[in-house]
Amino acid sequence: MNGKLVILNHPLIHHKLALVRDERTGTKDFRQTVSEIGILMAYEVTRDLPTKEIEVKTPVGIAKTSVLAKEVVVVPILRAGLGMVDGITTLIPTAKVGHIGLYRDEATLQPKEYYAKFPSIITEAVVLVIDPMLATGGSVVHTIDVLKRKGAKNISYVGLVGAPEGVKRVQEAHPDVDIFLAALDEKLNDKGFIIPGLGDCGDRLYGTK
Repeated sequence: MNGKLVILNHPLIHHKLALVRDERTGTKDFRQTVSEIGILMAYEVTRDLPTKEIEVKTPVGIAKTSVLAKEVVVVPILRAGLGMVDGITTLIPTAKVGHIGLYRDEATLQPKEYYAKFPSIITEAVVLVIDPMLATGGSVVHTIDVLKRKGAKNISYVGLVGAPEGVKRVQEAHPDVDIFLAALDEKLNDKGFIIPGLGDCGDRLYGTK
């Protein structure tokens, strides 16, 4: 199975992405808007979730309808990934949430893991890896590696902004994983930041810089 790259072309996503790109946007508005983009992206990302038919009794009869056939697990990469979780779980309130904590070694740009805990259902669930920025791709590749070792089989990545270098790295390491982005930017700079990007998403979410 070959994964696909999807750039979500939705007017509201573009509008809100402009707000989070703007360096004048403060912490409160930045955090709220990232969460709102999470809601909009989740609607598009879940379009092809498997369903099963059921019957329910309405006040006036029996309706044949459908419900989700698989559980959904959201896995944010700490800490920036947390910014999108509330939005996604607003749309999918039954979703379970796993966590993985990574930091980037500033010298090697490689991810270092310090925390990982996932629901046991990931083996059969649809798993959404959440990280706003797909820069070098190292953190996302590492997270997918860990999830596959834990038995996850149906994995997609969801992020706000990506660089071609990061997309290529994920596709080469995990060609079966779908990649969903709000925007694909120009390139990485020599420090591994996306250009034009939106700066350090974690710092802007939590006011730490």
